[in-house]
Amino acid sequence: MQPIHDVDVLLLLATAMAAKRRPAEMQEIMAAIDLIQRNIPSEEKLGDAFVRLGEAGLLVADGERVGLTPVAEGLIRILPRKGEYDQRLFELRGLLGAHQPKEASPAIVIEAATLRAAIQAHRGSAAGAGKNLLMPKPKPEAPQGRPGQRQRKPLPKARKH
Repeated sequence: MQPIHDVDVLLLLATAMAAKRRPAEMQEIMAAIDLIQRNIPSEEKLGDAFVRLGEAGLLVADGERVGLTPVAEGLIRILPRKGEYDQRLFELRGLLGAHQPKEASPAIVIEAATLRAAIQAHRGSAAGAGKNLLMPKPKPEAPQGRPGQRQRKPLPKARKH
């Protein structure tokens, strides 16, 4: 790939998160983008990113769903698993810069109306009472002890006389 755009890196990582075992729907990809960045890019930028990643042989369309190619899965496998999203995006950007497609692949053209509908559906589900399964679980706080109290040693066992 020649120029690497921030949206390309974001879209590839979000698709990898959303398409674990099967190609992902647009709404699932939008939820993953929202999780990573807390802001979904415009439909125009996302459409262009789908075209670039499709031509580079990293994304493949399966009807209305989008999945990773084996080459893209190999790039994602190299990324650190426990890293923060910023670190993973930075590493993936470097890997995309070094990636050279071996053959021309078909572009993935997704209509702006389809992307807009997926973004609206995601925002609607986020506002509803439903639960987004891609959101990280909140970390429980450590139980607070009462001030001035501490653990005491247990009393020794009483001896029998």
